[in-house]
Amino acid sequence: MNEETSFSEFADLSEALEKTSKRNEKKRLISNFLLKLREDEIKPAVTFLVGRPFVEADSRILEVGGRTLYRIMGKSKQETLIQKPLTILNVKEYFEEVAKATGKKSRKRKENIIKGLLSQTTSLETKYLLRILQGELKIGVVEGMMLEGISEATSINLELIQRCNMLLGSVGEVARIALNIGREALEKIGLQLFKPIKPMLAEMSYNLVEVLKYNGGKTAFEYKFDGARIQIHKKGDEIRIFSRRLNDVTESLPDIVELAKTEVIAKNTLVEGEVVAIGSEDRPLPFQDLMRRFRRVHEVGSMTREIPLKLYLFDILFLEGETLIDVPYVERWSLLNQTCGSHLLAKRIITDNLEEVNAFLKSAIKAGHEGLMAKALNSNYTPGIRGKKWFKIKPTEHLDLLIAAAEWGYGRRIGWLSNYHLAARDEETGEFLMLGKTFKGLADNEFKEMTRRLEEIKISEDNYTVYVKPEIVVEVAYNEIQKSPHYKSGFALRFARITQIRDDKGPTDVDTIGRIKVLYEKQFETKSKVTLRQQL
Repeated sequence: MNEETSFSEFADLSEALEKTSKRNEKKRLISNFLLKLREDEIKPAVTFLVGRPFVEADSRILEVGGRTLYRIMGKSKQETLIQKPLTILNVKEYFEEVAKATGKKSRKRKENIIKGLLSQTTSLETKYLLRILQGELKIGVVEGMMLEGISEATSINLELIQRCNMLLGSVGEVARIALNIGREALEKIGLQLFKPIKPMLAEMSYNLVEVLKYNGGKTAFEYKFDGARIQIHKKGDEIRIFSRRLNDVTESLPDIVELAKTEVIAKNTLVEGEVVAIGSEDRPLPFQDLMRRFRRVHEVGSMTREIPLKLYLFDILFLEGETLIDVPYVERWSLLNQTCGSHLLAKRIITDNLEEVNAFLKSAIKAGHEGLMAKALNSNYTPGIRGKKWFKIKPTEHLDLLIAAAEWGYGRRIGWLSNYHLAARDEETGEFLMLGKTFKGLADNEFKEMTRRLEEIKISEDNYTVYVKPEIVVEVAYNEIQKSPHYKSGFALRFARITQIRDDKGPTDVDTIGRIKVLYEKQFETKSKVTLRQQL
């Protein structure tokens, strides 16, 4: 077996990737590096390159905040007596040990493990190791770029590489199979029960007439719920439930497990839906109440009684050994109805009549839901991909943005981190670029809790501002998108206000700069029409 690849080679690659903005050069560098790796190094190396310590579907977390890292780095670094160079697999093992440290005095154990790791690194290795620990490598290698690098290294067409990534939900595993087994193995990959896949994403709609026209007439419209999206995997009597972030939440949802056992009649299937917290008169509770269920790992029984859930199913992706993602939506819905029964299905209509759609939208809002989903009848299911097969329709525009930093408040908000820096993701570079700040939308108890959470993930701090790891996602309403010379994104939100804290979403789920540009142009077109009407 070949010698292990040193972590210094990984650091050299990262430095080279950071220094070039040329896409083809990045692909060449990635390709050449992948071809040098041993099979057991591919998965961790690829995972590190996209800025994560563990693969996306891995539920393990390091729980190491910026404060801990800066405390470690602030102390004098001792010279190591170990002459053997640190390897990629060594780093993987250290990360696993950090994640295993739980319970009493776990913070001290984690700190000691990281000290031991950093005592073996050069300054360049330390630079990129710290970035992985903080969840952002900042070298311009997003997942799409990595898939292109895998395609170039193996001469396997990019479409097949992308499809397998959709199904496996692990770019590292795709790289391992492509590099060591080959095209035939990739072509055989289908959906596997108990291996969650990324959810299909929807575009925000701007005009119902355009949606109907784009879909060529008749379109399926479903209620859009203010809940948490889940996948239910069933194999015989075994049920596992996964969140939209691919985390296993089975233990927190015993009522949904029981429902799946009794109401989903297929023996082997994967169905997708949304759970909504229900209050009096069967009306939805606020999203934050639902998140209390998802976080609960102790005394789940009492929480189940306190916050009952209602399940709404809207798709089926696997049935008795067959992967259904290429089956048209209208056929998948029919199979879902046969598998689960109409009483569990999301409320929907199929129509090309604008008045019917508007009436249906009003009924959804009146029932306490967010709006509608519009789905093309012939649409296939594309995991992890956002396209114009599905549209979200909401009465008001919202964005999912990342909190990149926060400022200490004053007056009534003194002592709280309460002026939040809001950022969208640049899909080309992977950077999170600011769109503005807001202190509006949260209650006092939420400011207090958010301050605690932000301090736990602090990376650095100056006199007024705390900079944090890219972890917390919030839903933001706004009045207008404006051009801005002050922000690198080139845009700023006018009258931004937080409407929800989206703990079910992660950094890769936030809206992109590309979408911000589209929204800006769309609103400009609307203003032009208003001006024209005013002139008439």
